[in-house]
Amino acid sequence: MAATSTRHDTHSTTAGGGWSTKRIAVTALFCAVSAICTLFIEFPIIPGVTFLKYDPSAIVAMIAGFAFGPATGAIVSIIPYLVHLATESGIYGCLMAIMACFTLVVPASIIYQRNTTFKGAIIGMVVGAVCCIVSALIANMIVTPIYMGATMEEVMALIPLLLIFNGIKILINCVVTALVYKPISKALEN
Repeated sequence: MAATSTRHDTHSTTAGGGWSTKRIAVTALFCAVSAICTLFIEFPIIPGVTFLKYDPSAIVAMIAGFAFGPATGAIVSIIPYLVHLATESGIYGCLMAIMACFTLVVPASIIYQRNTTFKGAIIGMVVGAVCCIVSALIANMIVTPIYMGATMEEVMALIPLLLIFNGIKILINCVVTALVYKPISKALEN
C-alpha cells in the first residue's frame, strides 16, 4: 500500500491548491459506487438478525480516503448514505450508517495520510475499527431506544450481537480494502 511519488490530486485547477477536476470527478464516482453498494448490495451477516445488514460501501469510502485523503473519505462516508432518507431505514438508518462509515474511514485515512505504507494502513484501519465499534455502541444506546421504542435493557441485551456484527463488518471492509487498494490506486494514477 505504499504511496507513489505523486498524490492523486497534484494538478489543481484553482489557485491555492484546491481540489483538481480529477479529484472532484473521482470523488463523485466514488460516491455513486458507494450509493449503489448501500442500496443494492446489502445483506444480513448474522443468521436470524435481519435488521443488521452489511453493505460494502465503507470499502469504497476507505479507498477514497486512502487515495485522496480524509476529506474525500469523509465525503464518500456521508453523501451516499443520504439515499437512506428515502428508504425504509429513514433518518435512523441514515445517521447510523454515516456514523459507522465515517468513524472507520476518517481515522484510518488520517493515519494513512501521515504514513503511506502498508503498516500505516493497518494501524489506521485498527484505530478506525476501534473508533467505529465504540461509536456504534454509544449511538445504539442513545438512538435505538428513541427510534425503536426499546428499553435500555433491551438495547443492552443486543450489545453482544452488535459487537459481533460490527466486528465482522469491519474485518470484511479492512481486509478487502487491503487487498484491492494498491491495484485501484495504480489505476487512479493513469
